[in-house]
Amino acid sequence: MRGRRLTAATAGVGVAAAALVGAAVVGARADAGTTRADAGGRAAPPGLARFQRQEIAWHRCQTGPDDATGKELDEAKAQCAEVVVPLDYSRPGGRTIKVAISRLKATDPGRRRGALLYNPGGPGVPATYLVLQVKRVAPTVAARYDLIGMDPRFVGHSTPLNCDWPSVAVGSAGPDRRSFDRTAELAKDLASRCAAHRDVLPHASTRNTARDMDVIRAALGETKLSYLGSSYGTYLGEVYLQLFPRRADRVVLDSAIDPDRFGPDSARTQGPALAGVLRNWASWAARHHDRYDLGATAAQVLATVNRINQAVNRGPLRVGDHRLDSRLLPLILFNVTGGDSDEAYGSFAADIRVLRDAARGVKVTPTPVLDQVLAGFASPDADGTSSVQNAIMCADRAASRDPEAYYRDIQAHRADEPLFGPLIRNLTPCSFWPASPAEPPTKVRNAVPVLMVGATGDPGVPYADQLAAHRALTGSRMVTLRGAFRHTVYGGLFAPRNTCVDDAVNGYLVDGVLPAEDATCANTPSAGKG
Repeated sequence: MRGRRLTAATAGVGVAAAALVGAAVVGARADAGTTRADAGGRAAPPGLARFQRQEIAWHRCQTGPDDATGKELDEAKAQCAEVVVPLDYSRPGGRTIKVAISRLKATDPGRRRGALLYNPGGPGVPATYLVLQVKRVAPTVAARYDLIGMDPRFVGHSTPLNCDWPSVAVGSAGPDRRSFDRTAELAKDLASRCAAHRDVLPHASTRNTARDMDVIRAALGETKLSYLGSSYGTYLGEVYLQLFPRRADRVVLDSAIDPDRFGPDSARTQGPALAGVLRNWASWAARHHDRYDLGATAAQVLATVNRINQAVNRGPLRVGDHRLDSRLLPLILFNVTGGDSDEAYGSFAADIRVLRDAARGVKVTPTPVLDQVLAGFASPDADGTSSVQNAIMCADRAASRDPEAYYRDIQAHRADEPLFGPLIRNLTPCSFWPASPAEPPTKVRNAVPVLMVGATGDPGVPYADQLAAHRALTGSRMVTLRGAFRHTVYGGLFAPRNTCVDDAVNGYLVDGVLPAEDATCANTPSAGKG
């Protein structure tokens, strides 16, 4: 997940992790269409030519009077469109779906480099609107590239999938067998509600989204595609590089996921990184004890958090109008990953102070952020965000269907991961999913030139996983932000800006020169440059 305060729409969806196994190229059957050359001069796979050569009908972005993001895109002179793609790339003559895209044209057309597609992570996050953020933080990049946003298949405006879930997250397994069994029943119920979509679920995979990207590239008339991906977006970029290595131009991966580990159980490796960011926040809170009164030392602050956890394990806490139980508390504590700025840490500390008082039996009023997040957890998944996030991960890799394996794993780590272990090691709806992946995960191993950036204390993608991605992409160079506890590091998109990181990324995208060797940046706050 991206480095920001979590909301009910994103909390509890793990990032990092999954299986390995074979990488196949696009396997289109020759049962529809003829072979034609695409913009790259190579023959399109049989049946795909009609998709790659389709004419894009650009139009205004606002879909109605209540569409504020569409209005903002229109005001920025963006264009929107829908690109038709196969539901199943092995059957291009069969059912089709539409993928929504946006475009901000290069502001310096005389020096235009090409098209740059941006994916912010998730999975399952609409990105048509987010091209505006890229232009805002990186005007020199926006000058040279048409910025392309895409709502991935089944997300946002792209033939959306919604299982009408009554809850947005399974949450933590809690303190005992009884609480674990309750989450297993919830996960099973959520999965069953997606059964009506079993005909499309196997095709929600990252591999197919990468294939959609290449159809978009060809339909745009581009020989190659540049790409900026963060968090889950790095995995999408890694898969694209493996499937279409000759189509990639300049590629930047921010907080790169180990491609051998992404999938339904992806969060399992996050324990040490989560403990690290919690300790870092605790040290910060201790230095601000006069304001937050959580403890004068990091150990005292952590003891305060542990007492909250112990109280919730004994029974639910009343937090304003909300009921906070052991299933939800770790999701609230996960918000410590929202960034290592004073603002983010202070907001989290204010929430912990409220929970501390609630654990003491004091009548409390939640902070506005805490109130919003708790309300979100109590609300249904109205727009389908959580169900489609799970659909993508379930399509990428099959999860274990043995609840006992999850329970044994949780029990084995209760001592060393008492706060987050029951959350990150718990089963998910993928353990009961009504459809199996159509293909094995992509094994990423190539030498395509790539620039990677990331932080040593990243709580969303542990640094060891970033290094594994670096090894898999042998043509990559890595710029590491030392001593930072944030998820994503470029441009201030979801974390504080760092001039050293921004200069490396912007320099590569504009000038095309990778660093001669891996480099490091100091964790010093800065305004950054575009």
